Amino acid sequence: MLLERDTEVAQIREALSAACAGTSSLLLLTGPLGIGRTALLQRLALLSGEDVRVLRANAAPMEQDFAFGVVRQLFDSLLTGAPPEACERWLREHGDFARMILADDALPLGECRSVDLSETVLNGLRALLADVGADHPLLILVDDLQWVDAPSLRWLAHLSKRLHGMRAVLVCALRDGDPRARELTLREITDCAQRVLRPAPLSVEATREMVLDQFGEPGDEEFARACHEISAGNPLFLRSVLVTLAAAGHSPTAGHVETARRQRPAQLREWLANCMRTQPRSVRDLAAAIAVLGDQGEPELMARLAGLDPIGLAAALRTLGQLGLLAAEQEPRFLHRVVQDAVESSMTVAERERLHDAAAALLYSEGSSAELVAAQLMAVTASQHPWSIEVLRAAADTALRRGAPDIATRYLRRALLDGALSGESRGRLLIDLATAEREFDPAACERHISQAIPLLTTPRHRAAAALRMSPAIVGAVPPTVIDLFQQVADDLGPASALDGSARDVALRLEARLRHAGHEDPAALATAVERLSALGEEPPLDSAAERELTAVLFNAAMLTIRQPAAEVARLAGRVLEREPAGADGAHSHLPLVAVALVAADSVRGISSWPAAERHSPRQDVTAVDALVHAEQAMMLVARGRVARAREPAERAMRLAGAHWPEAGTLATVALTYVALELDDAELVEGVLDEAGRRRSANMALTASLQLLKASQDARHGRWTSALDTLLGCGRQLDAAGWRNPVLFRWRPWAATLQHRIGDSRAALALAEEEHARAEAWGAPVALGRALRLKGRLHDGAHGTKLLRESADVLRASANELELARSLALLARRLEGGPEAAALLREAGALAAVCGVPWLIERVEQGGGTAAPRPEAALTRTERTVVSLAGDGLTNQEIAGRLGVTSRAVEKHLTHAYRKLGISGRRQLMEILPRLDSEILR
Repeated sequence: MLLERDTEVAQIREALSAACAGTSSLLLLTGPLGIGRTALLQRLALLSGEDVRVLRANAAPMEQDFAFGVVRQLFDSLLTGAPPEACERWLREHGDFARMILADDALPLGECRSVDLSETVLNGLRALLADVGADHPLLILVDDLQWVDAPSLRWLAHLSKRLHGMRAVLVCALRDGDPRARELTLREITDCAQRVLRPAPLSVEATREMVLDQFGEPGDEEFARACHEISAGNPLFLRSVLVTLAAAGHSPTAGHVETARRQRPAQLREWLANCMRTQPRSVRDLAAAIAVLGDQGEPELMARLAGLDPIGLAAALRTLGQLGLLAAEQEPRFLHRVVQDAVESSMTVAERERLHDAAAALLYSEGSSAELVAAQLMAVTASQHPWSIEVLRAAADTALRRGAPDIATRYLRRALLDGALSGESRGRLLIDLATAEREFDPAACERHISQAIPLLTTPRHRAAAALRMSPAIVGAVPPTVIDLFQQVADDLGPASALDGSARDVALRLEARLRHAGHEDPAALATAVERLSALGEEPPLDSAAERELTAVLFNAAMLTIRQPAAEVARLAGRVLEREPAGADGAHSHLPLVAVALVAADSVRGISSWPAAERHSPRQDVTAVDALVHAEQAMMLVARGRVARAREPAERAMRLAGAHWPEAGTLATVALTYVALELDDAELVEGVLDEAGRRRSANMALTASLQLLKASQDARHGRWTSALDTLLGCGRQLDAAGWRNPVLFRWRPWAATLQHRIGDSRAALALAEEEHARAEAWGAPVALGRALRLKGRLHDGAHGTKLLRESADVLRASANELELARSLALLARRLEGGPEAAALLREAGALAAVCGVPWLIERVEQGGGTAAPRPEAALTRTERTVVSLAGDGLTNQEIAGRLGVTSRAVEKHLTHAYRKLGISGRRQLMEILPRLDSEILR
């Protein structure tokens, strides 16, 4: 496309009209790189008309050694359309001059170079051109005048002064900023130009047209304006970006604006790199300095790096500006990132390294910031500067303070490559590297700590190095890490034999080793004994004492060997001395959060710290993921499951390499959310996401089993769901995890047992749940257990249990559990003022918690218990229906129960009649509705 070039075309047509009348002229077409000079010449060749003979030549850098190459192109363009007799006449009348240019047996190029460019030769070639154009006006187009070979350039200079009487228009295109423009012969041509045409950059409107042409559809206004801004209206830059976007399948919408800004077209880069290679040394050096220093360099620094004085700097800047490569005239900043790519690709690897090393030294001598100097060192394979390692460490420290551990890691890994450090100095550098890596690469952190420990000279330093690894909160600790902790702990000795900082290190090692056994019932038992040995008021003055205490009361919480009130008291004391914050993600504070949730003691905590307040960087780390997961757990503990969903889902997305800790905690929270909201899609999503993670620990396994059981129950697979829940319980008991709050599998299993007719087993589970709830003492656990028993018992005793459940839960922070008990009690009362009041209270709490199914139940309850059609089924009929719901055939059910197929068919027929359905298809449709209460 040729857009917004009507003015230039009109002026050339006007010159052609004058030439037809006998007035020849020379027009100079100039402009920066990519402005569209070639495209304009192509259009002129098409618009010239049949009565005009067009001679066209395109010069090229690689053809500058071919004598008369451009002259031959000009005349060769006539041969295709010229009659044979005309060519014969030209050869006959102009002899050697025509043979030199047109004949098949033209002189070899070597001989052409030796031809004396005398006035006779130049006049002879002009006479030949005049003869060619005797019958028709001539339009002579020469593109890229700066690359024309010397003999052709000499003849063009001769011709430009002798156009009179030829009825010709000579149009020469010359790129701004080219070094040859200052040569005498070329200046002779440009000085003869009657007009200078300089095409302007394209407007936004033209940009819209190019977008439409490229994509076949009009682009969004924001997209078009962004493309215009990116290219500064340069047609070549604009077309390159649009072609690259279209090839990648992007559409011209506002959503792809940032994608457009990131484009660095490879073909454009190569074209610009070739252009840079033809520039004078001073221009190339300044461009390289701009590419190396970027936006951080002042013009004076760039001049020093390029080795230019003020005059040389001004001249080189002027050339780069004329070429159209700078964002603004005399401002050392490239128009587009692809220009920097082109400059870098035009340099050798050695040249780039030398410049970056020199830039680092220059910035260091000027007192620039460590990160600016380090950015240059990062581009050098090895630096000989004695200060390079310290600069890289200082830059890493700065990056860590602003919350960019990945950037800090790059600096420190680069520092290790210098090889100047050995022994303990190298060990400390490895420790710094591991500290940065623990945010996003725990495996690398562990590896570098293991490499650093043998290099450290004292047991305390080795132990402190091991503690740089983040503690596992709910995930399993790798055996290699346990071995490492044990090794440094044995070297250091027991805390009782140490004092000061060494004692603190020993206590923290003990905490890590004890927490590593949090899935071992024997290790949990010894941890509780250790907590008892500390007395009623364990010392909490140091962070090490608080970490050990948190690990110990976490063991007491899991095993319910100490009551919830005591665990909550200790957790509160820890939190008083060390408020929750982002730094706690690498300490014991997540354990405090879990303990408070399990103890139903979150009411006094207004909010857990927001990750955004503690992480200044936009990229996220384990800190953000853990804090979001803790926020979700706190909200779940208060029954605010709808609000808990967003931070739990965000934590799962952000967990990354820290999935065993942050991801598991988020999965536990999201499991509660999915089950309480009765959201089948969310259940499936959590199962898919967690199933893709290669992480095996008790908390994650139990959560996934609960979700799987909910899926089975929803689809009527009661026995399968029950088997999953009972298996989950066996695993938790085997690990010593007896707490009834964290994984409430018994209430759901008991409900299923009651549903399939095994009331005795259901009551046994309910009594077991009640016993553990009483032992633990948390209101939410006790109220939930009482509600379960109330559901399983009919009559006044059941109602009494439900009243007790509601009374107990009024002391709980979990408003959702209270709402459920109130709603169930109201239904049991079957109407009346009290039932209506209970329903109103339950509805208000359900609305606050954001649980749609409970709100709907309360609104439809009306104070009366809804009849359950399956209640009339016998125990055997419930069992058969459950197995049918699992997809078993009559024969398979008969084999499972040890009866005949006819007996199975009889039980199903009775069940169909009681449920008001006609067969299996309707049974599969109503089972999810019948099972909607199982997990509520």
